[in-house]
Amino acid sequence: MNLFNYRILPGRAFKFLRYLVILLTVVSTLQGFGQSSQTQKNKVKTRILFLLDASQSMYGVWHGERKYQVARQILDDVLDSLSQKEDVEVAIRVYGHLKPFPPQDCNDTRLEVPFGEGSIAKIKETLRNIKPKGTSPIAMALERTENDFPPCSHCRNIVILITDGLEECGGDICEVSARLQQKNIFLKPYIIGMGEDMERNYDCAGTYLNASDKQEFARAMNVVISKALNKTSLQVNLLDLSDRPTETNVNLTFINTNTGKVAENYIHTLNTKGVPDTLIIDAEITYQIIVNTMPPVTINSVKLTKGQHNIASVSCPRGDLIISLKNNTQTNVNPATMVYQSGSCELINHQYANQLTRYLQGNYDLEILTLPVTKLKDVTIEAGKTTQITLENPGILSIQKNIKGYGSIYRLDEKGMQEWVIDVNPESGYGESFYLQPGSYRLVFRSRFSSQSLQSKTVNFDIITLKTTRINL
Repeated sequence: MNLFNYRILPGRAFKFLRYLVILLTVVSTLQGFGQSSQTQKNKVKTRILFLLDASQSMYGVWHGERKYQVARQILDDVLDSLSQKEDVEVAIRVYGHLKPFPPQDCNDTRLEVPFGEGSIAKIKETLRNIKPKGTSPIAMALERTENDFPPCSHCRNIVILITDGLEECGGDICEVSARLQQKNIFLKPYIIGMGEDMERNYDCAGTYLNASDKQEFARAMNVVISKALNKTSLQVNLLDLSDRPTETNVNLTFINTNTGKVAENYIHTLNTKGVPDTLIIDAEITYQIIVNTMPPVTINSVKLTKGQHNIASVSCPRGDLIISLKNNTQTNVNPATMVYQSGSCELINHQYANQLTRYLQGNYDLEILTLPVTKLKDVTIEAGKTTQITLENPGILSIQKNIKGYGSIYRLDEKGMQEWVIDVNPESGYGESFYLQPGSYRLVFRSRFSSQSLQSKTVNFDIITLKTTRINL
């Protein structure tokens, strides 16, 4: 039965409309409640636990300030910024602050402020009252964090360790970190080292960032917080000839496909384990990634899966090209080389002599800007190898003159045919010099003040490598 075609009897219309309004209101409310519940269910909360070193060494002076005071100041700033974030909770565990050293107390750690309402204000107050004085049971303190995260099915748990030293109680922080990650207690920890670079000690435990001074510390903290709050990561694999992700050190340009504008630029990096570095990037955007090899390659329509580690791969095996002069004694001779893909007029790059430059595997046409231009076709560059091109050193042509005039230099081939190389300067009434490649040449010259073409002068000459040929006009 169609409700809107139903005939309502007189006298019952008002009662019917009242029931209809009540019914629609209840249905709308139930739908809104269901959508709200689903939204809340899908929201992911980020919980950040700061694990702070307050051992005796943190009382030391660092660039004119106590290390602990520097850490406290920067943590204050970070906490202020986190207070503005939705779905973020913070807590803090400290070690080395309860018992003085000596004697050594390897149980010196405590969860000072747990996750919960008002934790930021409590952390800031706690930090003001802590005095560094004890030892560094880092592994044990990290192990205790297992109980610092209350059960939560929609939470991302992050640990940020701030320290100026190493484990002092015989614990194995790498083993503890790996075990707790496997148990999904937290994601891979972030570790900020103050002062000496301790990457080789902490790289196995988490993502390590070193801070050499206060500014670097603040920058490292901002990087860590940015990564902690961003739930999506991307790894770009640049594949070699064997489809291994070993190619690196090239700029990646991320284009927002919706706007057509550049969103990000990153120099591709391999980490200390030889694995492409992880990028934390906005998952709301579909990207075109331009890998700025020579020539560039493109990965189109990269759509990231939110909250996951994404991988994009592209084949770009590369080899090297170097162009040099034999017995390079001409320090002021450094011809540029224009590089094109074979059969194409589009310039890829220009490079100078003795400059090692990487190109995608393939064939290339070269124009080396010697005099005359040296043209090489279909030069093969192989992946993982170096293509070496060696040129003869030029000789010098020295033209002696005391009058202005018009003229050109030509190169002669084996049959005596001439090819234009360069014009002399018609405004110069003095001597001129040119670096020319070895070979046979011809100079044709006429004084500006000559009124007859027959007064043109022709001189044939040879250029010998590293020698000077003089012509007197």
